[in-house]
Amino acid sequence: MAYFGGYPATYQPMVPQYQQQAQPQGQQSGIIWVQGEAAAKSYLVAPGSTVQLWDSEEKVIYLKSADASGMPSMKVLDYTIRGDAQEKPAKEYATKADLDALAEKVKELSKRRARTAREDDDE
Repeated sequence: MAYFGGYPATYQPMVPQYQQQAQPQGQQSGIIWVQGEAAAKSYLVAPGSTVQLWDSEEKVIYLKSADASGMPSMKVLDYTIRGDAQEKPAKEYATKADLDALAEKVKELSKRRARTAREDDDE
């Protein structure tokens, strides 16, 4: 039997082999999709690195980082597609004058209702 370095030639040391997980074959886009903020929070990030996580349910990107000690942090970014802004109608807000006019109408209707309630009680 041949010996190399004091060990038999057939000796294989018990050293753990770190293997990367096999990537599925096909076209890889490089985008990591998650389903909601809870999935993004549970996604593991290596210490000292940052990953982009794209939400498949909302228009949101999560930037999840881990510092050198492995403590995670996450930033949430909302995004819009340029064509979407033109398709949606602009939001309309009431002015102070509009709210004051509405308050006057409510007071007037309350007075009318009270008046008709008194007339009904008198009958």
